[in-house]
Parts: sequence; C-alpha cells; structure tokens
Amino acid sequence: MNWLLKHWYNATIFLAIYTTILLFMYVSKQNFALFLIWLQTPVYFMHEFEEYILPGGFKKFFNTKIMGSVDPSFPLDDKVSFWINVPVIFIAMPLSAILANYYGLGWGIWTAAFSVLNAAAHVVWMFKFKYNPGLVVSILLNIPVGCYAIWYFIQNQLVSTQTWVISVIFGILVQVVMTAYGFVILKPKVSRRK
Repeated sequence: MNWLLKHWYNATIFLAIYTTILLFMYVSKQNFALFLIWLQTPVYFMHEFEEYILPGGFKKFFNTKIMGSVDPSFPLDDKVSFWINVPVIFIAMPLSAILANYYGLGWGIWTAAFSVLNAAAHVVWMFKFKYNPGLVVSILLNIPVGCYAIWYFIQNQLVSTQTWVISVIFGILVQVVMTAYGFVILKPKVSRRK
C-alpha cells in the first residue's frame, strides 16, 4: 500500500493518453454527449499529471502557500493526497460515465461541473501566487472542456432542469467536501503543530 500511496499519480499521463485514444475511437462518433462526459476523466488525469509529475510540486504548494505550513510535506502528504484524489478521479468519474451510458446522461454531467469548479480554484490562486501546479491544464483543458460539455448539454436539452440542478449541486458538493477537508481537517493540524 505504501508504494501505491507514493506512486498512484505516475499512471496519470498513460491513462490520459490511453483513455483519450479509446474515447475518440469508440465513443465520440457513437454518442457525442457520452463522449463529453467520459472526456472529463482523461482531462483530469492530465490535471493531476501537471500537479504531481510535470512540473509537479502541488503538495508543497498547497502545504506552504494555502495551508501556511513550514513543512512542505505536511499536512497534505502522500496518504491524504491519495484518498482525496483516487476515489473521485479514478473511481467516481469513470463510474459516473458508465452509469450515464446505461441509466441516462444525468448520471455523468456532474463531472464537468466539478472539473470547472476545481480548475477555477487554480485560476483564483494564480492572482495571489502566480503559477501553481495544475494551472496550465486548468486553463487549457479543464475549464474549456468542462464548459463546452455543459454548454452542449444545455444547447441540446439533453437532460431535464431537475437533473441539471441535481448534477450541478452534486459537482459543487464534491468540490466543497474536498475544500472543506482542507480547511476544516488539515488547516487545524497546521495550527496545532505551530
């Protein structure tokens, strides 16, 4: 398990490339709306690649700049990073796309809302800290691809208003839970250590 905690993000670039190729080959022409839902996953893999691999440094940035810690590896360490990212990006997002395929598109559109909201945090941080790991992919992929998916669904009236409201609220809740975890659980740890 320790190996997985330290190396889970090494797979992100390969998963991003592989899933994108498969999506263009098998999904884009058959069901473009489903393709847009699925596309949120490899886009987010690219986001995590920038955060953790190239150039990387997200844990240090988050700990020192956002949390105010003097320790670049605390409170966001390998274990916390794994449990924040893997359940959402590696499990919930692909599972939502699978459910969207079998039970209706409304099951997956929350991923676009979440992707845009998470990317927006990186843009906000840019005004205070300039570059932060994840910013480039946020601007070039997360926000445009997520916004386009939302626009496409609205323009083509692919889901009901009720489904939209539930999906957007769910996407916001996922982001709020991740943010709240940082400021309600992790930030006090920094204060206690000081």
